[in-house]
Amino acid sequence: MSMYAVNTSIPKTLVKYIIKWVANNSKEECKDIINDILNTPISPELLPPDENGQIEQKTEEQVGPYLLHDFFLYHFLRYGAEPKKIYILACKTFEKDFEKEEIKHWLQVFIKRFFTQQFKRNCMPDGPKVGTVSLSPRGDLRMPSDASYSIWMNSLK
Repeated sequence: MSMYAVNTSIPKTLVKYIIKWVANNSKEECKDIINDILNTPISPELLPPDENGQIEQKTEEQVGPYLLHDFFLYHFLRYGAEPKKIYILACKTFEKDFEKEEIKHWLQVFIKRFFTQQFKRNCMPDGPKVGTVSLSPRGDLRMPSDASYSIWMNSLK
């Protein structure tokens, strides 16, 4: 933790979009460096690279595509949508990109992680509110750390 959480309400897909915009609008000598950063898999862990110098932990392989997670988060927080509605919207939105069972799997992962990881948000430092909703426990999201996800998961069965 630090004294200020600069990306407290900025979705990872938006960060990638902004980096891509910067790369496309940068001087030629900067584009390769910025694109290299853009193409590096997102991983919060500081694990050493493998023997070939490759990143060992790729977060999206464990938690699912950020594209889906940001979609779930948006509809969950912005509109208070329940899992079944989020699932239906995601299936329609991503019908060419993901199978229905894959969407359901990652939605279940999202729900479980969203509720079980609240304790991390409860102790995070202050940060800006960039969009229409924020995960700040001192602003838009006032959820106890021990909130249960079981009702949400059961609604997907």
